Amino acid sequence: MNIYCLEDFKVEFDKLNSKKSYNSFEQEIITYFFGKTKEELCSGTRLNFSTEAPYIKKRLNGSGGFRCYFLMIIKDENLYLMFAHPKTGSMGSSNIDNKSKAYLYKKVLGCIKSNDLYELKLSETGESIIFKKL
Repeated sequence: MNIYCLEDFKVEFDKLNSKKSYNSFEQEIITYFFGKTKEELCSGTRLNFSTEAPYIKKRLNGSGGFRCYFLMIIKDENLYLMFAHPKTGSMGSSNIDNKSKAYLYKKVLGCIKSNDLYELKLSETGESIIFKKL
């Protein structure tokens, strides 16, 4: 599975990663998204009814943890991380509204078309994520 993200996701990732209270975020992303099959990645709340390109909201680290929104293009084996946010702490917020979900969906489709994405890879040690602009 190839993993990409929008700049929105990278910006939020960098903010969260810089806060000591959210130091588990990067590991949560690594644990859930890397080295998994598409069937394993399809768990979560489906925000559309597509089987070829499911749009999913995933709860990471339990109910007070993080929310991650992503699109999987199953036929191409690609996963696109769109946005993430913590539920608690200084940067915590409630789930995003339907208007924001629709905006992210349209934005990711545009970014896929224009190749305005970052590719995510694991470091050699597998302990951190490396972002590479396409």
